[in-house]
Amino acid sequence: MEEQTILAEKYYTREVDTDKKSIYCHHDLMGELMIPTHKHEKGQMLYAEGGIVYVTTEAKTYFLPARHFIWIPAGIAHSIQPNSQSVMMRNLYFPVEMNEDSFYGTEGIYPINDLLLQMMLFTNRWNGNLKKGSRNYSIALAIKAILPEICLTNLPLSLPFPKDTRLIKIIDYLDKNLGDTILFSDLADRFGFSERSLYRLFQKDLGMSFIQYFTIRRILKAIELLLEKKLSVNEVAQAVGYNSVPTFSNTFFKTLGQRPSDYLNGVEILKKNNYS
Repeated sequence: MEEQTILAEKYYTREVDTDKKSIYCHHDLMGELMIPTHKHEKGQMLYAEGGIVYVTTEAKTYFLPARHFIWIPAGIAHSIQPNSQSVMMRNLYFPVEMNEDSFYGTEGIYPINDLLLQMMLFTNRWNGNLKKGSRNYSIALAIKAILPEICLTNLPLSLPFPKDTRLIKIIDYLDKNLGDTILFSDLADRFGFSERSLYRLFQKDLGMSFIQYFTIRRILKAIELLLEKKLSVNEVAQAVGYNSVPTFSNTFFKTLGQRPSDYLNGVEILKKNNYS
């Protein structure tokens, strides 16, 4: 881990921000590398293939699934960890410009459409600084320019950290029992709360209700299971507590804008094209 940390620090501090005016490009198979907390003077577009990448800021953990990207504004401290050695990360780091669109100042996860996918894959053989005025710089800048136009849905693929020690225990219990039917009234009784006081605790500490938190957590787990390809959609639904596949499919669609089966088919298409 110490050697990995040194490598990560060297990479980020000596490469990404060396040339303040360049767009920095880096594609890498993550392997077992966990990149510790750091920040850049440039905004980062991180696209993932082959698994899930966990991006942790001071306030939240983001779950970046395959065929999605996360935008990390300049100056935001974050760590990065893949869930698999086979995760491919494609990164573009952009200098901050004057009077930028508000899109670039907000963290968010977005699906990759066909246009953006082809543009990102076009950068496959680039690595290092793209000098301002060069052809590759212009192409990369076009990628940045279209983001506010086509990325209209910031997906809720993140969960805040609980701060209250009582809620930390409850969240741990929920994580260990995602496949069970958990009623809010039973949860309150189990941990010695009234329903009203527990509702207030969720809202005050996490900024969301129990239902919102538990639904997102279940869908995030479902994404992980789907990417592992060991279970059918029906089995994944049951594993995350849905007795009805249509209900699971509808909830998944509301979160990602795709049905579980379509999500899997998209992953297969990407693999068949062998872009990595």
